[in-house]
Amino acid sequence: MYRRQSSGWMKHYDFMLIDLLCLHASFILAYIIRHGFFNPYADELYRNMAIFVTLADLVVMFLFGSYRGILWRRISKEVSATFRHALAVILLSVLYLFSVQQSFPYSRVTLYLMWLFYTLSLFGCRCWRKYAITHSKSGKNRRSLLIVTTSNLAEDVARQLSHRNFEQFNLRGIAIMDRDMTGQEIGGIPVVANSENVKDYVLHEWVDEVFTCFTGLNDAQKKLVNQFIVMGVTVHEKLNFRAEEMKNKQFIEKVGNYTVLTTSINYATTFETVVKRLTDIIGGIIGCIFTLLLFPVMALIIRIKSPGPVIFSQKRVGKNGKVFKIYKFRTMYTDAEARKAELMKDNRVQDDMMFKLDFDPRIIGNKVLPDGSLHFGVGSKIRKLSLDEFPQFFNVLKGDMSLVGTRPPTLDEWEKYKLHHRARLAIKPGITGMWQVNGRSNITDFEKVVALDTTYIKNWSLSLDLKILIKTFAVVLKKEGSA
Repeated sequence: MYRRQSSGWMKHYDFMLIDLLCLHASFILAYIIRHGFFNPYADELYRNMAIFVTLADLVVMFLFGSYRGILWRRISKEVSATFRHALAVILLSVLYLFSVQQSFPYSRVTLYLMWLFYTLSLFGCRCWRKYAITHSKSGKNRRSLLIVTTSNLAEDVARQLSHRNFEQFNLRGIAIMDRDMTGQEIGGIPVVANSENVKDYVLHEWVDEVFTCFTGLNDAQKKLVNQFIVMGVTVHEKLNFRAEEMKNKQFIEKVGNYTVLTTSINYATTFETVVKRLTDIIGGIIGCIFTLLLFPVMALIIRIKSPGPVIFSQKRVGKNGKVFKIYKFRTMYTDAEARKAELMKDNRVQDDMMFKLDFDPRIIGNKVLPDGSLHFGVGSKIRKLSLDEFPQFFNVLKGDMSLVGTRPPTLDEWEKYKLHHRARLAIKPGITGMWQVNGRSNITDFEKVVALDTTYIKNWSLSLDLKILIKTFAVVLKKEGSA
């Protein structure tokens, strides 16, 4: 799911923080030059002024749209924008001083020096921040972008996106559609696919978004773009003549120096993204505290019944194919993975797209009694109460997972995915989700899982997440009551 750009100040919280730091640094420096090395915040007159200019700065940010297009502004426009922003703050400050009848005792020299220092420092820091964004080398946690283009356009596209990488994409690679150039490099970006294998690359590699650039879309290229969209990948198309309607979310924005038509399965505003992440952090912290409290009890129970590690970790596939390690309390014997192959014949899920058994002998304490009856052990009880899931709150806190999302597949399940299956990877996986609270134990058709997850993504909202969380608590409490 794509995080839609916002023209407001919420998108550029880093610039907002820089502006406020420059403002107060200028305020302090101006005060020291005029009055000496004293604390300006200890003086009631200047303390009140400091509070007001902070509020004035925030008002100007919001009303003037100070950050609209800031990453694409040239130096001359940045000079003008910075000057107008600082001037507006000072004029509001003058109005404040007259309104509270403090214009006489307040030093005019301090006010003018603050304006000068604020204008200069604000311009310098904004330019520095834009340079830092453009030339940042760390791509570990940034959105992964695959460039899809032709050989005659590839060099220019690579240069444009590398030099004007304002979105801080991790430029994953280039797919050349008219020639096989796999293994080569263009502008320092590796060529990773061609027209024959590009769909398979997107299906089985970490690709958050795709940027397509063609001189004109032919039928094969239109089909390819539509297949990316079916997979749940956000697609940025360089605008040429493509304007047909789609059933997905579309809007026009800029990527690098290009104006593009962006299509995605859904999008979240910056505000929604921030709220969801803050909720994950708060929930993650609370969950981690409970996990630490549970650990001694779980360790004792697990070690008595099955010697070995208390925490089980496994590689899973997260958002858009990013692989991470998931953590759980171990509820299976240590040789569970080795025994999986021999039990595949009893798998309840069609096409082996997931692995689910009616009775799993690998779970700690599970065994078939001499009379043929089944004994469910402590591992099954831990699973029934969902206690094994608690260590995943560390994954939520790290940012690999969310409180609400989709179930992260294992690597072997991911390898079997078809194009439309990939859409369920368009968001972060979650501890709970749509299919988990809709009878996951009874679902044996993987296509129903995909349908539920896709429905969740297409209709995602903060209120939907809240409903799923409430329903999850109800399901867990019902389990506890029947345990």
